[in-house]
Amino acid sequence: NTVDATLWYFHAVSAYVEASGDQQLLRDLFPALLEIFEWHRRGTRFGIKVDAEDGLLRAGEPGVQLTWMDAKVGHRVITPRIGKPVEINALWHFALASMARWAQMLREQRLAKQFERTAMQVAHTFARAFWCEARGYLYDVVDSTEGELDARGRRVDASLRANQIFAVSLGTKLLDARRARAVVDACGRELLTPVGLRTLAAGDPQYVGVYQGSPEERDAAYHQGTVWAWLLGPFALAHHRVYQDVKYALSLLAGLAPHLGEGCLGTIGEIFDGNAPHTPRGCFAQAWSVSQTLFAWHALTRRAAAPGVE
Repeated sequence: NTVDATLWYFHAVSAYVEASGDQQLLRDLFPALLEIFEWHRRGTRFGIKVDAEDGLLRAGEPGVQLTWMDAKVGHRVITPRIGKPVEINALWHFALASMARWAQMLREQRLAKQFERTAMQVAHTFARAFWCEARGYLYDVVDSTEGELDARGRRVDASLRANQIFAVSLGTKLLDARRARAVVDACGRELLTPVGLRTLAAGDPQYVGVYQGSPEERDAAYHQGTVWAWLLGPFALAHHRVYQDVKYALSLLAGLAPHLGEGCLGTIGEIFDGNAPHTPRGCFAQAWSVSQTLFAWHALTRRAAAPGVE
């Protein structure tokens, strides 16, 4: 029961091909990647299917948690996010843009043009669907089963959450420069801490600033303000994309340096309290915390070493 794991696979393939130049493996994988696209278009379990009207990806059904915000207490899903979640559609656009690029590399011209058109449609509808001008950031979920009605009569979840940062960090230019900067600024103002991003703005009535209590109480706080370290890397990359200040972007990652000596030595934990002093909680050595930090660190240090960068 996941909607994002398959989409992150495109990100993994992209990183591998960029680092290795291994087009033979890309050619071997391409039929499976095409099949993944077709299954999303036709639809699969848990309501995962492309909306034919706007090209966006919707997912979810009652009682099932499909995104990375997957906490569940008994039969109650804490953050159901049924509808069209923002980071899922950012990842969907990344997959489409990657397929267009790979088809071009493999001289599949017809497929390249098809994926280019589809990616352009999604980019166009994404900005219209998710942008909230009144708040200056992206809705967390549109065409939702919960939340408020927007000016167009759609039900939306307008909670200020970290998920929107992927619309900028993935680098596919889903948003124009003004909106991309506004997203980074909103996340920096309300969600950024030295060790990661809060999963919900502190001013939200559902915010929980300390991860403690019984298993049920902890699960209820898991994505309701708790800081996740894995989100700091994408934020640093997004900040660099809009401000082009590589030194500052690297300094954002440096906030995790003191933590390397306070939990499991030399590694990065899973989560921290949303409230200062951001006490480490949860798993004391988390793979995706480490990998996203290293991914951003290497990308930014390569950029810092580029000619003409001061």
